[in-house]
Amino acid sequence: MRRVLTLSTAAAAVAAVAVLCVAFTAGVAAAPDAGAVPAASGTGPTAPGAAPSASADECGPGDGPDLVGCWNGTHYEESVDFAETDGLNESQLSALTDLTMARVEHVRQRPFKEDVPVETVTRSEYVNDTASGNGSAAFRRWNDQVWEALFVVGDDTNANSEIDSVFGGAVSGFYSPSQDRIVIVVPDGESPDIDPSTLAHELLHAMQDQYHDLTDPRYVGATQDGDLAVDGIVEGEAVHVEERYAARCADNWTCAEPPESDGGGGGGADFNFGILQTVLQPYGDGALYVRELRDDGGWAAVNETMNDPPASTAEVIHRNPGYEEGNVTFEDAATGGWETYPDQGVDGAETAGEASMFVMFWYQSLEYRHAVLAPDATVQQNVQIHLDTEAQLESRAVYNYAHPVTDGWADDELYPYRNGDRDGYVWATEWQTADDAEAFRDAYVRMLTAHGEAEYADGTVYEIGPESDFPGAYGVERDGTSVTITHAPSPEGVLELRPDADLTLPDADGTDGADGSDGDGSDGTDGDDGNSSDGGDGSGDADGSDGADGGGGDTSDSTPGFGVAAALVALAGALGLAARRST
Repeated sequence: MRRVLTLSTAAAAVAAVAVLCVAFTAGVAAAPDAGAVPAASGTGPTAPGAAPSASADECGPGDGPDLVGCWNGTHYEESVDFAETDGLNESQLSALTDLTMARVEHVRQRPFKEDVPVETVTRSEYVNDTASGNGSAAFRRWNDQVWEALFVVGDDTNANSEIDSVFGGAVSGFYSPSQDRIVIVVPDGESPDIDPSTLAHELLHAMQDQYHDLTDPRYVGATQDGDLAVDGIVEGEAVHVEERYAARCADNWTCAEPPESDGGGGGGADFNFGILQTVLQPYGDGALYVRELRDDGGWAAVNETMNDPPASTAEVIHRNPGYEEGNVTFEDAATGGWETYPDQGVDGAETAGEASMFVMFWYQSLEYRHAVLAPDATVQQNVQIHLDTEAQLESRAVYNYAHPVTDGWADDELYPYRNGDRDGYVWATEWQTADDAEAFRDAYVRMLTAHGEAEYADGTVYEIGPESDFPGAYGVERDGTSVTITHAPSPEGVLELRPDADLTLPDADGTDGADGSDGDGSDGTDGDDGNSSDGGDGSGDADGSDGADGGGGDTSDSTPGFGVAAALVALAGALGLAARRST
């Protein structure tokens, strides 16, 4: 099951965010966007891959796919003839949809091909329809190991439930490619009201579907990294259009404030911010990626990239369509009854990718108070690494996912294993250079020792005690540009999973941790081990599924609009707590 999120709003406490609006009341004539959106057909410059907008005189009843900026007789410069209300009736929703479609056409410089039905569903109905509880037991167990390997979901926590809590509690709407319709999620017991940002964003997804067919397999990544990478163009284009839409609202379109949000579920967000920030990566990096594509080659370059989506989050993070990947060479040599999950992921493997790896290390600072990315800095400074970005968007928070510890990613394959009631995994990673591999390996060792109590001895299996969220034994091997991580409940299990590994059991030679080589024993903590946040979010096939064992409900193919205002407010609160604890 693919779950593609659409971030529709954000919290000012995290970043300055402009409200994306759609007109409800009397409007004024809109001037062209800075760049190349002509006000009438045949006038002004037109960017490659774009079509000029119709004038108001050219727009008449029944006009649809023949004109840009005109839908069902509504011109993008017009306004609807009803005042803002606490809820929209059917005719008002239809009028608002026509206006929004005309405006999205004008901004995107491309016509819709057909009408897009817009419906509403209550929060409780959406939660019931999208819960992934009917995924197979094998998938759930496999997926738990994926997120535990990322040190984001602990050993005694269900990753699929964490993912569901975000989808059920924070999604504000979605577009279903198989049903060609938009569904807006509204609070229970309230009259249906529409967040204009969500509507415009989902209409852009409908336009993408009409031109590119979002049900095509190329828009479903086979792995977590692959799916987030595809979202880099799918969601990146939608956010970029929102940016330009918001600019028109700021200049001379009359736009209404969005309705007061229920924050996803009312009553404060309870999210795993490691999962949340992983899933948000395409919305910031993707929008910047699309902005550069359009600046360099117009909408034609965006269309070309939609037809050939990015293959990795590294490509989107670094905005480099020519990003070179490597190849992991891994052979299953496990003994003692350990088995992989050949029917899950890609032949049993998941690819985490650069974005997920960055969040893995960053999350240790936010949740566990460990400085991993930058061991010589404070915990708060480590948290701030994710928040400091050079490029900015106008309408939403943008986060940084680039760091020397993970910048050199080339490939990875994560294989969860099972052996009776025991779980483990082998995670084979490949890096661009030996220095890149060493930087990742050193950061990973810092993370291990932060959760453990002993110093790290190179070549020795490391143990973390049962008081940790990530107990068990870990083997870390680096060979040139390769780093392989093995985890099992016991040190003996590590050697069963990797019998050819150049690793020794703890205390086997009586010198466990004595030399302290390749590790300084420092956990980078700047305070106690208290948690600074609660939380979670789920990703489209960022939940680790290849589509075979995903969740149920009739929205399983949807591209949902993700309203995470409350979640980001909670993140801001967590960051504030981190700041207080680190001073």
